[in-house]
Amino acid sequence: MPLLLVHGFGADSHDWTPHLPELAARRRVIAPDLRGHGYSSAPETGYRPRDLAGDLVGLLDALGVERVTAIGHSLGALVVSALAVEHPERVRALVCVDPGYGQPPEIAAAFPGMIEALRGPDPYRTALANDAWCYTPASPPQLREWHRRKILGTSVPALAQAFAGMYEGDDQFGVRPASEDYLVRRACPVLSCWSAAQAGSAAWERGLFKHPASRAVVWPGGGHRLHAERPAEFLLVVNDWLDELDTLDTLDTLDKETNA
Repeated sequence: MPLLLVHGFGADSHDWTPHLPELAARRRVIAPDLRGHGYSSAPETGYRPRDLAGDLVGLLDALGVERVTAIGHSLGALVVSALAVEHPERVRALVCVDPGYGQPPEIAAAFPGMIEALRGPDPYRTALANDAWCYTPASPPQLREWHRRKILGTSVPALAQAFAGMYEGDDQFGVRPASEDYLVRRACPVLSCWSAAQAGSAAWERGLFKHPASRAVVWPGGGHRLHAERPAEFLLVVNDWLDELDTLDTLDTLDKETNA
């Protein structure tokens, strides 16, 4: 089963560089830049999670890929969740890394001001200031600089609209309770990995899972980019879970053949 790797806001597919060798040794890997990020084009509109999920459907169609396991970080977790809800036949399973969804109202109260500033004359300043919360004292200094450069390489339309697309409007599902109403529609297995700063969201999300193989885990001491801070540990957790799903699929197939 191919893997689809989806980066977060103000980032690009290079986020997955530490993970690609091991993942690609075991499975086909597709790691695109979302619209307005990295080397992708930057149209003026189309930055809501459902829009970005639609882009991914087009990409999978062009590549002749019918179904994937989708791994998404932050904004990417909303995008792959939209892919699973709107196009369930295309998604076998999800891995959501410190998702941007599920924000409680007391946190979301700060978002309108951030959205207004991102639409202002200097969105880069706002995006860089917001990036500071992504790290802990244990975060590698080079990771901060790497993502500072990525933010500066992100298009203005993406900065102005992608963050807003997660949390603004009647169809947003980044803030509770809209998150619950939408995410409960994910029927596939989900592995979510939450940072220390969002540890309370793990228990909240467990109540939304439909598939018995779903898991929500907390990474003590992990920052927002926990997959980049601790890539070897991240790969171990993800590969073990994917192997578990493979075993369950094999047992299910044998059971169906036995009862045929």
